[in-house]
Amino acid sequence: MSVAVSISDRAENDLINQYRWYADNASEEIAERFLAAFQQTTDSLARMPQLGRLRWFRAPELFDMRSFALGKPFESHLVFYKATATEISIERVMHGSRDLPRRLIEGMSSQIE
Repeated sequence: MSVAVSISDRAENDLINQYRWYADNASEEIAERFLAAFQQTTDSLARMPQLGRLRWFRAPELFDMRSFALGKPFESHLVFYKATATEISIERVMHGSRDLPRRLIEGMSSQIE
């Protein structure tokens, strides 16, 4: 059984920016493959929400955050999400070498208000 999937505005922006980067620096075919890898990942997470690694960040806003890598050749990109019994909420999609706690928190307050 699958749970519902929601994608935050920040995650949508992450996807758009990464798509554009691949389209401009590689090819549109690679950019489309990136989106397909994201879709396959979210489909897997919808079927098994606990599949991702539970992350331990100090910021209370990031409590219960999980991450899961996109499929090859995009495995350096991580999907950050929170899971409940009925839904997964995709919070960010970003390269794993970023300053993750800072990047995950930035822009959160504007979404909460």
